[in-house]
Amino acid sequence: MAQRRVVVTGIGLVTPLGTGTEKTWNNLLNGVSGVAAITRFDASGMASQIAAEVKDFVSLDHFDKKSARHLDLFVQYGIVAARMAVEDSGLSIDSANCERVGVITGCGMGGLPTIEKNHTVYRDRGAKRISPFFIPMAIPNMASGHISMQIGAKGPNLSLSTACAAGTHAVGEAFYNIVRGASDVIITGGTESVICPLGVGGFASMKALSTRNDDPEKASRPFDKDRDGFLIAEGAGMLVIEELEHAINRGATIFAEVVGAGASSDAYHIAAPPEDGNGAARCMKIALDSAGLQPSDIDYVNAHGTSTPLNDRCETTAIKTVFGEHAAKLAISSTKSMTGHALGAAGGLEAAFTAMSIKEQIAPPTMNLENPSEECDLDYVPNVARKMEINAAISNSFGFGGTNGVLVMKRFNA
Repeated sequence: MAQRRVVVTGIGLVTPLGTGTEKTWNNLLNGVSGVAAITRFDASGMASQIAAEVKDFVSLDHFDKKSARHLDLFVQYGIVAARMAVEDSGLSIDSANCERVGVITGCGMGGLPTIEKNHTVYRDRGAKRISPFFIPMAIPNMASGHISMQIGAKGPNLSLSTACAAGTHAVGEAFYNIVRGASDVIITGGTESVICPLGVGGFASMKALSTRNDDPEKASRPFDKDRDGFLIAEGAGMLVIEELEHAINRGATIFAEVVGAGASSDAYHIAAPPEDGNGAARCMKIALDSAGLQPSDIDYVNAHGTSTPLNDRCETTAIKTVFGEHAAKLAISSTKSMTGHALGAAGGLEAAFTAMSIKEQIAPPTMNLENPSEECDLDYVPNVARKMEINAAISNSFGFGGTNGVLVMKRFNA
């Protein structure tokens, strides 16, 4: 039996570049930065005082007052992005097909601001004043749960928590779920919102964040010699992926075909990749093998590209290991140079960007790449988007705990 083919038919984005797919995409191609001084709380005492917040999201534009009060932002972002993706896809869910439609999302940290807030309530006012909505607001799977309830999807309802690879792993799991025939359609991606004192303070204490507080738009500079850490971000990226014949039969628009996914572990360190990028390299190879593609078939890489000294060097080494001489011919970009690093949501955003890059035949730029590191010597599409032929692409995500995820997509050909 031929393997079931899987295609992307809808995209929804809530990002620091704008609420809405078109707004985000246009700003991404134009090199607009979503990084600015933190407004969510007083960050003046923090080592890192800048982040990529979603600035134009108004909860009451999307939810009634009661619902908005009882949904953590990561859930709100996920719901809104999922609604956009389903609307974009033209998918109709009813009693005839609802059991064949699932929701699989990724989230790294869940409702950390809600945890922080309720701890303060407990400390100052006692246990009886903790909100009865605290647990349902905080647990990471509530994004997938609320999405499934709102759109009526009765298939798989799963949430993956694999740090910064969560969104990518969610799309990969959704892909394999459809390939093996368990579902026909999955709404999938990632969501995250932890720009709060504990979130920013915790990453800052690890020396993971940029401290370029006086120049926030230039702070995220993947592969640049002067990079000094990532920029914490938030948002959601959701995709509708579905079995090809199902999509064709209902006349859906197809962005790209998902043809492979890989997962691996570094088995090395809680936060640092090995210098030789072995885990990332194995993951890219697993993904390519699952897609039945050779390294020379790939035209574009949406890199993990966090703007940390270690990640960018090790990812470059891993790409060279996998692609050999072809590495020099790849167009590689880190969209985190504009969106910041949305943690568990990053893979969802970047899967969407990869699908759109294939559909529009354009590679987004890596902004702020002014003085490339000596060890980062590939083509990172510096500072200006590039129209080019993209027949196949990969999207990389690597997370704390040594977890790696890679997606492979192709230009759709009937």
